[in-house]
Formats: sequence, C-alpha cells, structure tokens
Amino acid sequence: RREQALDLPDASIGESGALELLKSIVAKNVIATNFIGMGYHGTLVPGVISRNLLENPGWYTAYTPYQAEISQGRMESIINFQTLVSELTGMEVANASLLDEGSAGAEAMAMIARTVNSKTKNQFFVSEKVHPQTIDLMKLRAHYFGMELIVGDHHSTDFKSMNKLCGALVQYPD
Repeated sequence: RREQALDLPDASIGESGALELLKSIVAKNVIATNFIGMGYHGTLVPGVISRNLLENPGWYTAYTPYQAEISQGRMESIINFQTLVSELTGMEVANASLLDEGSAGAEAMAMIARTVNSKTKNQFFVSEKVHPQTIDLMKLRAHYFGMELIVGDHHSTDFKSMNKLCGALVQYPD
C-alpha cells in the first residue's frame, strides 16, 4: 500500500484544466523506435482515418444496450474496408480478418478452396518468406481443410507444373 497521499489537483481545476494537465503529462512521453518485428511494423495513420475512424466512438461503443462490446463497430469497419478494397481494385471479393495476419492467411486459403473443386485442386502454396506464425496457423488449418500446404521459395517454384494448386500466398515486403 501507498504510504503517502496522492498529489491530486483539487476540484477547482475543471475539465479544461484537467485536459491541460493531461497534455503536459503526455508531452513528457518519448516516442521511441519499435523493434518488435515479425510483421508488426510502425505505420503512419493519415489524419482523416484517425479523426473519422479511430477517434469516432461510434466505431468502438455498443450500438444497443444489450451489446456491451465493440464487435459491432469492428464488423462495420471491416465491411466498409472490404467494400472499399473491392471498389478500388475491381475485384469481386475482398477479405479482411477480424483477427491477426495468420488468421487472415488461413481465411484467404479457405475462401480460395471453396471457390475451386477441392478434390482436384487441393494444394496451396505459401512463400517461405511469410512470417512463421502465419505459416504455422495455415498448416494447422490446411490439415482440417484436407489441403496440402506447400512452403517454398516463390521465386524458384514452377507454378505452371503444379496441377493441383488452387492458390498461393506471398508476403510483401518479404
């Protein structure tokens, strides 16, 4: 337990005073380089995205009293993202995961497997440059889909000779 009393401002500080105090405390933070690696890269978020999505409570608060979680906002943002990608690329479908990169890779593999005859096309290729956690998850999912996951060098692989291949995953940047 703390031996001394907390040094807190009195109630006369008000909301604007509290915000100023918080800004002065936050200004002391040091922004350092992130060395986590393995697919977790620092990014620059454009101001319009930050203002309209990340700072908009409509995306992360419950829309209904019985839904006390952020899932509705996440689902809506994912469908908006998928729609945007489809419109920008002209593709018929776009896939975005609610989870992590490994799950997104496995979902992409499953989506492709469902669109082809999986009895004749049951192989899926993954570049060896893909992050190991993604390859591990895809191996697990491929087993349960009844697919053969081939991990190799995408530069030297002869894809034309792979008659049972239904799709491939290559990471950028590798």
